[in-house]
Amino acid sequence: MSDNPLALYNAKRDFAKTAEPAGTLAPGNGNSFIVQKHDATRLHWDFRLEVDGVLKSWAVTRGPSLDPNEKRLAVRTEDHPLSYATFEGTIPKGEYGGGTVMLWDQGTWSVIKGKSVKDLEKGHLHFVLDGERMKGEWLLIRLKPRGKEKRENWLLRKIDDADAGGTDTLVETALTSVSTGRTMQEIADGKPATPQRGRRSGKNIGNGKADRGAAKPSTAKAPRRARKSSAGLKTPDFSEPQLCTLVDTVPSGSTWLHEMKYDGYRALIAIGGGTAKVYTRNGLDWTDKFAGIAAAAAQLDVDNALIDGEIVAFKNGHPDFSSLKNAISSGGDMTFFGFDLLELNGEDLRPMPNVQRKERLRPLIPGSDRLLFSEHVIGSGEDLFERMCQEGLEGIVSKQADAPYRGSRTKAWLKIKCTRRQEFIIVGWTPSDKSRGFRSLLLGVHENGTLRYAGKVGTGFSNQLMLDLSEKLAKLERKTPTVEVPKNIGRAAVRNARWVAPKLVAEIAFTETTPDNLLRHPSFLGLRGDKDAKDVVIETPQPTPDIPATSIKVSSRDRLIFPESTVTKGDLADYYAAVSGIMLPWVARRPISLVRCPQGRGRKCFFQKHDAGSFGDHVHQVPITEKDGSTENYLWVDDADGLVACVQMGTIEFHGWGSSVDHLEKPDRLVFDLDPDEGLDFEDTKKAAEHLKNQLAELGLTSFPMLSGGKGVHVVVPLTPQAEWPAVKSFADRFARAMAQAEPDRFVATMSKAKRKGRIFIDWLRNQRGATAIMPYAARARAGAPVAAPVSWTELREIKTAANWSVSATSELIERASSRALAGWGVADQVLPDL
Repeated sequence: MSDNPLALYNAKRDFAKTAEPAGTLAPGNGNSFIVQKHDATRLHWDFRLEVDGVLKSWAVTRGPSLDPNEKRLAVRTEDHPLSYATFEGTIPKGEYGGGTVMLWDQGTWSVIKGKSVKDLEKGHLHFVLDGERMKGEWLLIRLKPRGKEKRENWLLRKIDDADAGGTDTLVETALTSVSTGRTMQEIADGKPATPQRGRRSGKNIGNGKADRGAAKPSTAKAPRRARKSSAGLKTPDFSEPQLCTLVDTVPSGSTWLHEMKYDGYRALIAIGGGTAKVYTRNGLDWTDKFAGIAAAAAQLDVDNALIDGEIVAFKNGHPDFSSLKNAISSGGDMTFFGFDLLELNGEDLRPMPNVQRKERLRPLIPGSDRLLFSEHVIGSGEDLFERMCQEGLEGIVSKQADAPYRGSRTKAWLKIKCTRRQEFIIVGWTPSDKSRGFRSLLLGVHENGTLRYAGKVGTGFSNQLMLDLSEKLAKLERKTPTVEVPKNIGRAAVRNARWVAPKLVAEIAFTETTPDNLLRHPSFLGLRGDKDAKDVVIETPQPTPDIPATSIKVSSRDRLIFPESTVTKGDLADYYAAVSGIMLPWVARRPISLVRCPQGRGRKCFFQKHDAGSFGDHVHQVPITEKDGSTENYLWVDDADGLVACVQMGTIEFHGWGSSVDHLEKPDRLVFDLDPDEGLDFEDTKKAAEHLKNQLAELGLTSFPMLSGGKGVHVVVPLTPQAEWPAVKSFADRFARAMAQAEPDRFVATMSKAKRKGRIFIDWLRNQRGATAIMPYAARARAGAPVAAPVSWTELREIKTAANWSVSATSELIERASSRALAGWGVADQVLPDL
């Protein structure tokens, strides 16, 4: 038997016929890994780890899964040479492994601390991946051999950590090569590679975990074309950030979104012209201090943008303020969590609802070690707060889901802290008995227009930090007291005090305050160079504001809207108010048409898309030019009040354009409505939807399924608003007709009822100017009050009806929206392919 570990690899291949590299041993880095998507006899993903100078290999039949409950079969194959790590192309038919090969992922790997790569010989391996798509902890376990098996069968499983996610998120959304940007079809056709910018890796906060939260999908990225309308835009100016009000409890209700409160520095990143600036909350340009973050932001695929977020450094997986201070001074690793988008490509997004701004931000953030998207949950804030506190984190931030961005402190953004901490001004220090340093720092805070004494802090200092602080204090020393110490406190507390000008701001943690307003058990966390001493005041938690879900008064609440059920007009209004936080990302600021049934769905219903102002101030109008040259006012909403105001006027259904009022002529989605003939089973429709998904994937387009609430399935294809209506309509038309021509017994692309017999109509007509489609979470004017509901492709396989949820499932729908299954649903930064 040969001692060459690549002997079997070489024996299986004729290198005169295949472009694969010959198997020669070569030195490597020792810790690389790759994944190649391989369309051979059967589509699979080849997972390869560099070990002892070769690539140990497994064929994963259904691809890697981010779901810790999903175990994927991984069949051990022959070792491959390290040179195979860059192979992408086509293996000739008839040769071993004949078919198309895509470089699907690449990165580095390491075994878990305390484990060894030799564990492979024992049949298991616990390791960490840091790839462009696969990240976090994974496990390989060998199955017990059965009978005369010729190959080793293993299981590949994701460990439940910050990078866990949906069952098929990776394989369904990561459709292009990490090396060349090509789809499988483009590789097979020999199409030249396209430059890649800002590839998505999907690493985010979102499931309430203490560290980096639930993983989000690798957003599919089709090759982008140069923008014409926004090229050359300047870098946005600094803008006053929106600030939070400290409250004592978490606001309840589903109209709030909740984020982790990061223990770091607030920052705004301004991007333009291929460069980026990092501003503090006070407008200081700290780009030099955060050079790595600025460099990463400059690579985002935008012409210009202004992103709001927080810069943190991690310690034991948690954001840690002291670690951040050290990282700033030493140039260590830091991460920016983006949680809001104020401007994008010349467009002011501040008026948009909070949830919609976040959905515009999500696909821009690559999920690297430098830049991450700050995930959120809708409702369930109390649960998230409890988890944050259990993990020893600072707390949460709660934001009204439908609120615009305001550059001031408001009660639309609230902060709830697990522990008490805030900024204080250093007003002096007391000498130490030792030769160097100090015993404690004296603290002050502004109150009623004057600076008062707040106590002293003597813990939280390293030796080096004490020396650094001593140097800063020496430069600020003054002879007279900075604050007056009350007589009831006693002069002994500040005996031999050395006073300094009130310039330095310190972050202090403490348990409570004494009756004399002094800090109890304070601990020094670090200096706040981003905050001005004049702005430091005592933060007193205020009562949590009781903000109703809607201010719209609904008349005739007891009127039965769905006669075959108990759903009333009031119930429907409450439903829309409750789901506004998860519905607004899709319906807000979009021309809408309404199905109005003023007397209930059993009576006369009609479509309405124009408005003369009868809906009230919360339902807005946008003038749109019609084909005949006339101008009509179309409806649009941007908050919960707008949704409920429509219900007050008898609305049941909300249908929306494929574009927003901000980009009327440039659609941001395609919708293929699969409308089956009456005689077909829902299983037929589901299989048809999956087939469309696969065909779209061949073109590099990620798609998402939505139950229509009726009898069909919508296949939704997000688009970056770039192509205009004629191009989008043409693509949808040609795609649907190609599907019908390929399988004429299964599909039809025309509306004719006669031709639809026994087939599924691919309704592509919704992808033309003025056409509409039912909005996610909109109720349907059908028996049982069903709703249109987003689902994952994995979930769709098990669902029995397109009317799976109704308005009575409000809590479940809201909870699902923040689940791993729907993480990143409907979001992808992609444009129409060239066909």
